[in-house]
Amino acid sequence: MMKNEYIPFISEIKEVIKHTEIEYTFRMAFTGEVKPGQFFEVSLPKYGEAPISVSGIGEGTIDLTIRKVGKVTNEIFEKYVGDKLFLRGPYGNGFDLNDYRNHEIVVVAGGTGLSPVRGIVDHFAKHPEECKKLTLITGFKSPEDVLFKDDLKVWSETTDITVTVDQAPEDYTGPVGLVTKYIPELPIEDLEDVQVVVVGPPIMMKFTVQEFLKRGIKEENIWISQERKMCCGIGKCGHCKIGDTYICLEGPVFNYTQGKLLRD
Repeated sequence: MMKNEYIPFISEIKEVIKHTEIEYTFRMAFTGEVKPGQFFEVSLPKYGEAPISVSGIGEGTIDLTIRKVGKVTNEIFEKYVGDKLFLRGPYGNGFDLNDYRNHEIVVVAGGTGLSPVRGIVDHFAKHPEECKKLTLITGFKSPEDVLFKDDLKVWSETTDITVTVDQAPEDYTGPVGLVTKYIPELPIEDLEDVQVVVVGPPIMMKFTVQEFLKRGIKEENIWISQERKMCCGIGKCGHCKIGDTYICLEGPVFNYTQGKLLRD
């Protein structure tokens, strides 16, 4: 009998990590091949299904960082350690770490866009010998919206990190402004060698990539993730299709030479 690709498997919640009032990481039991930037379809009977990017890969676990924004995610937030969720996946191509090894790496993430690139940053921050230099610029609406605060502290030991916010109280001492503000003067050792990863809202990615192109960085050295809403995850429903490209199959990670052509 052929396997039904739509049938999910049951996964146990191993840990729940609260970041903000509406953003939690659910550490789920999972054994198998998975890459940063891939995604799972998470479902609960009677409530539906939602695509969630992989935000961490552990020994026998994966992290799914979820924002409470609708019927499915509202119900997921009622689950605790030991409870079960239904998963399908992983889907998509993800980020291949080999594309960045032995290069200078710059990662720019906006808001929850830090989730799908967390695996890249975490790997090279903990293995700095595998790259020439690692820089992270990540932006959030306010200081209260910053994700992965404990990770940022650990990464800062080996990584040049800028955490910026759109707005903050008067006594705030950290960087304020859009991520694009920090790109023109960003010290890049070799414009021919650097590999750039940009993930976030479409408008943020558009202007961030433009800033890097102004610096003379080649399109083929820039990578983006089309965090577009998936549905079936296996290229059957056409919900994520742009032109002839199924984002769930050929993406969501694209080299910018291809990604720049994917416009609705």
